[in-house]
Amino acid sequence: MRIIGIMSGTSHDAIDVAAAEFTHTDGELRLRPLGDLSVEHDPDLREALVAALPPARTSFAEVCALDTRLGRAFADAAAKGLAVLCDGEADLVVSHGQTVYHWVADGHAHGTLQIGQPAWIAAATGLPVVADLRSADIAAGGQGAPLVPVLDAGLLRPGQAALNIGGIANITAIGDAGDVTAYDLGPGNALIDAAAREHFGLPFDDGGLLASAGSVDAALLLRLIDEPYYRMPPPKSTGKELFHGGYVANPGLSGADLIATLTELTARVITTEAVWLGVREVYASGGGVRNPVLMGRVRDLAEGRFELRETDELGVPADAKEAYAFALLGWLTWHGLPGALPSVTGASRAAVLGSITPGTAPLRLPEPLPGWSGRIRVTP
Repeated sequence: MRIIGIMSGTSHDAIDVAAAEFTHTDGELRLRPLGDLSVEHDPDLREALVAALPPARTSFAEVCALDTRLGRAFADAAAKGLAVLCDGEADLVVSHGQTVYHWVADGHAHGTLQIGQPAWIAAATGLPVVADLRSADIAAGGQGAPLVPVLDAGLLRPGQAALNIGGIANITAIGDAGDVTAYDLGPGNALIDAAAREHFGLPFDDGGLLASAGSVDAALLLRLIDEPYYRMPPPKSTGKELFHGGYVANPGLSGADLIATLTELTARVITTEAVWLGVREVYASGGGVRNPVLMGRVRDLAEGRFELRETDELGVPADAKEAYAFALLGWLTWHGLPGALPSVTGASRAAVLGSITPGTAPLRLPEPLPGWSGRIRVTP
């Protein structure tokens, strides 16, 4: 089965598109990457999205317009992926959508909203579309996040972890007994991006150049590390509802010093949690791996504790890992299999994820599979 996964994360800088061919044999799922590409968001759309996100106030009219504009953008990206990566032939598109609000209170997730109307994707590609993948887990009492661990758990061995550094950073760790622990760590690039926009008019710290021009403010770093979220036990999830542009009140620092401090914060949070989880190897993915200052600090802090690598070594490109993960989630949904791991999200049961929008042909689902081993092999 050939599936296209599309993902726009909490950094909302681009739409990642990945295509994969899935074959299920004797309980093992084989994932053959067909390629990936990235489509930058239109700057006007990106600015409209940023302006509508917490803590800003918005209207239903603005949400409707963004839902439509993002749906069209996802449709264009999916159509490009269909043509470029799949030679025009695929079976399914899976769209994460764009998270605009993740409602967490008192440690419990009560709701989540991803927009980007999937009907536009179905119309542009003619293919059925799986979307809204988080709500079913929340309805089962879970956090609705992270969802990528179903891929991580199939690829990793005991003592290994997968780290994604997007706007929000999350980690999946496999214990020595094979147990899976995964949760949102806190800010990945979110606060760094917000400071780059506010102080330099830039969408992000390209190459870590801004951080490298500044110095870490020890007092501010200590205050930031005292954030209560870090002390909460998993399962837990978070987003820009907490770690938004207004999270750091005017600290009286230069823009470069603030970004250096926020970069150090992300590196410390990542390293502290990886050490606490007791892993020996960490495979990183996401936009943060392209920030050499951030990655360098994680390596420095991790020295003698764990090895930092990239998910390319597992056969999954670091720049598109989440898009491949959502393609996998679509395969599971299509075959009637749960996508979230209750041990990770805290749900009372394993839920089949998502809603399906039919394409131009009648919707025909296969007979549900009775289950699968959870094993994934990436093949060339």
